[in-house]
Parts: sequence; structure tokens; C-alpha cells
Amino acid sequence: METNNQNTLEDIKQTVIVEASIQKVWDKVSTAEGIAAWFMPNDFKLEVGHEFHIQSPFGPSPCKVVEIDAPHKLSFTWDTDGWVVSFILKELGDKTEFTLVHGGWKGSDTLITKANEKSSVIRDRMAQGWVAIVNERVKKVVEG
Repeated sequence: METNNQNTLEDIKQTVIVEASIQKVWDKVSTAEGIAAWFMPNDFKLEVGHEFHIQSPFGPSPCKVVEIDAPHKLSFTWDTDGWVVSFILKELGDKTEFTLVHGGWKGSDTLITKANEKSSVIRDRMAQGWVAIVNERVKKVVEG
């Protein structure tokens, strides 16, 4: 457990093996329709620099595409607290390893203004949420 609240919190990483080709997984994680099917409604476009919104429970979250390396990596900023979300895909024959990384966390006592909670509380809550989203929803949407 961190004792120095000035340290940044660790990235959230969640990985799942999907029974689908890398291209099929990429199509579900790099399009507005695909992302909406397993995450939240959005107006995403696969263009570096594209600004879009994810419709979160706390209202629209401004985002911006910052990296594309098709079909292996997609990164975007999420909301206004310095978060960066990355989807990393690795081909494993006829399967794909999908890893979600949610980084950019500040110190554990830093207030996340939209949620009005400490960063450590939000990180723990989101880490649990990502488990279900990646292990259940991504697999279901891609494999279904």
C-alpha cells in the first residue's frame, strides 16, 4: 500500500484471450458502434486527433484519439483528469489477446471532480468495472 500520497496510482490493466481473429477484435474496439456495444455510447472516429465524447453515467466525457497502430493499439485521452485508455491487441494464431490499460492516475488523495471522490476510490471502483467489461462484455460482443 502506498504511504506517500504524492505518488501516482498504478495503471489498471485487464487482459482476456478472445476466440476471434485480431481483425475481428480490432473492428469491435476501433469503431463507434463496436465500442458502444461493449462499453458506452460515443461518437468515436478512428483518426489521430479526433475529439469525441463517451456518454458516461456522470455525463459526456470528452476524449481525444492520441495513438493508432492498427490492428495492434489504440489510445485515447478520457475525460479531464489526465486519463489515457489503451486497447492493445496481440495475435495468438486464431485467437487474440486483448489488454485494456487505463493509465494517467494522479495521487491517491487527488479529487476526481466529476465523481467528487478521491482518485484511489475511483481507481478501485473502475478497476472492478473493467474486469467485467473486458472479461464478459468484450468477449461476448466479439465472440457472439
